[in-house]
Amino acid sequence: MPHENEHPAQPAGAPPAPGYGPPRPGRSRHKARKMGLRYVAWGALGLLLATGGGVAYAWQHLDGNIKSTDLNAALGQDRPDAQRGGAQNILLLGSDSRAGTHGKYGKGVSGARADTAMVLHVDKSHRKASVVSIPRDTMVERPACTKSGGDEVPGARQAMFNSSYAVGGPACTVKTVEKMSGLRMDHYLEVDFKGFQKLIDELGGVDITTGKAIDDHNSGLSLTAGKHRLDGEQALALVRTRHGVGDGSDLGRIQLQQAFVKALIHRAHTVDPLGSPAKSYALADTATKSISADSGLASADKLLGLAEDLEDISPERTRMITLPVTYDAQDAGRVLPLDKASHRVWTALRQDQPVPKSATSASVGDKADTPVHAGS
Repeated sequence: MPHENEHPAQPAGAPPAPGYGPPRPGRSRHKARKMGLRYVAWGALGLLLATGGGVAYAWQHLDGNIKSTDLNAALGQDRPDAQRGGAQNILLLGSDSRAGTHGKYGKGVSGARADTAMVLHVDKSHRKASVVSIPRDTMVERPACTKSGGDEVPGARQAMFNSSYAVGGPACTVKTVEKMSGLRMDHYLEVDFKGFQKLIDELGGVDITTGKAIDDHNSGLSLTAGKHRLDGEQALALVRTRHGVGDGSDLGRIQLQQAFVKALIHRAHTVDPLGSPAKSYALADTATKSISADSGLASADKLLGLAEDLEDISPERTRMITLPVTYDAQDAGRVLPLDKASHRVWTALRQDQPVPKSATSASVGDKADTPVHAGS
């Protein structure tokens, strides 16, 4: 990102605002870089949202880009109680809709599914976080859900977790997560394939280090061992890779996704939102076009407020785990929750406590090893 221009021209199409011009007196370069974390406030596929910082002035003009769902209207009153003391739970989704991709990310797939799902728990201090990834192939009890058109889809005692999105959209996925966890989701954020790719390109790429070569013909990812700066297409391939790592299951892919999230946050720390308002506006426009959210979060001001809440949470203060699971003896392509261990995970979050390491020790997901690490 260029930093030398202290008085950049206003970007074409952007509204005039007082945010242009040099930084306010007394604002340190360290503070400006810290504000870069607002570019990534955890959205699906990498906990991302994007923008903030030096482009706060432009957000009010970008509200129309954000797609939203009214969770309260869709789910009614039969939900877990909200947590007290300021703790928050946010469901982060990455949807695998192939619409408009012309088969590039897989053929023979209709509709969309929740390809990535992470429960982000922000503790009451808003300085620490826990992230629980839910494998898409987990067999769960899916509750009855209502489609956007009003038709009801009956529940199922044994259904793949990601089918909840396919039958009832994000509201059904929220309902499924609330049923299995006993946690109320205060918000949800979703990012799609094409938006994710473009956002990474707008950021200038993300740095990772691979401990060994990865070659997955299904996702299109081919990386040698060593340091890499991934562009948007490569980053998307990385978070979709499963056959090139581990045992080829979704558990290995989750490890890649979690490693990429940390790399994305590290990258955000290097971005100066005051260095180029034109670039910042492009990021804001891309981000708001790429995400969907619940109606309580689907405005620029509220998204910026969430980003500010999360700016003190570093990768070192974030515990990332996979829901404790075991392989399904009836179907090698599915996993089953470990009931007692999963209960301990969700109980810890309901009590706003760190998830004990012993809760995941018996999980096959805890044994998955990723060859990817953040940074270069």
